Amino acid sequence: MVTARRPLIAGNWKMNLDHLQSIAFVQKLAWNLKDAKHDAATVEAAIFPPFTDLRSVQTLIDADKLELELGAQDLSDNDSGAFTGDISGAFLSKLAVKYVIVGHSERRTIHLESDEVVASKVAAAHRNGLVPVVCVGETADDLEKHGPSAVPVAQLKAALAAVPSSAEIVVAYEPVWAIGSGQAATPDQAQQVCAALRATLVDLLGADAAASTRVLYGGSVKASNIASFMREPDVDGALVGGASLDITEFASIIRYQNHVGV
Repeated sequence: MVTARRPLIAGNWKMNLDHLQSIAFVQKLAWNLKDAKHDAATVEAAIFPPFTDLRSVQTLIDADKLELELGAQDLSDNDSGAFTGDISGAFLSKLAVKYVIVGHSERRTIHLESDEVVASKVAAAHRNGLVPVVCVGETADDLEKHGPSAVPVAQLKAALAAVPSSAEIVVAYEPVWAIGSGQAATPDQAQQVCAALRATLVDLLGADAAASTRVLYGGSVKASNIASFMREPDVDGALVGGASLDITEFASIIRYQNHVGV
C-alpha cells in the first residue's frame, strides 16, 4: 500500500528580516495564500525565521490562526547550562516551534559541525518534542569523488544512529553545489538521491517509517522549477532558501499544485 505523504514547503530565512520585518512578511504571506484560496490540508507550509523573530511570529500565527507552521534554524545539543549563545530545544518547544533544521550545510561548513554533533542535535530535538529537518548533501568535490548519493546516505546514517523508528523526522537533501548558485539539480538527480535516502530509512527505521517520512529537496528552488521536482515519487517538498524571502515567489512555490502541468 502506498503511504500518502503531505507535501511540506519550508522557508529558511537564514539571517534575514528583523522581528518587525518578519511580522509584516508573515501577514502579507498569509494574505497572499488566503486570497489564492490555498488549502493547507493539501500542502503544509512552514517558515524558519531567525531566533529573535520567533516570539513575534509565534504570537501572530496564534492570534490570527494562520495556517503556517513555525520552525527554528538550529538548536543546541544541550538543554541548559553554561553554553553562551546557544538555544535550547526546551526553549523552542515553549514557543510552539514544530520543526528545527539540523545539520544545514552552512552549519557543517561555517561552524564545522561534525556528523556526531548533528546526531546529538537530532537527539536533542526529539528529547524536546521537536521534529528535526535533517539536512544532508554533497559538495561538488564529493560528487566527483564519491558519486551522487554516497555522502548524503552516510550523513543520514550518522544523524539517525540513535533515533527510534517511532520518531518523526523530515529529511532534506541539499546538494551544496546547488545552494544559492541559481543552478538546481535536475529532477532526475534529486529523485535518484532522495530514493537512496528513502532506501536508507528502510534499513534504519523500517519500511513503515520510511514510507511515511517526508524527503525534501533544497537548492535553488524557484516557482519555475518546483513542480518538476514534485512530480518525482520520492520528493515530498522543498527546503527553500533565497526564494522564501520573496512573498510572491514563496507563495507560488507553496501553491505548486496550481501550476500548469502538475
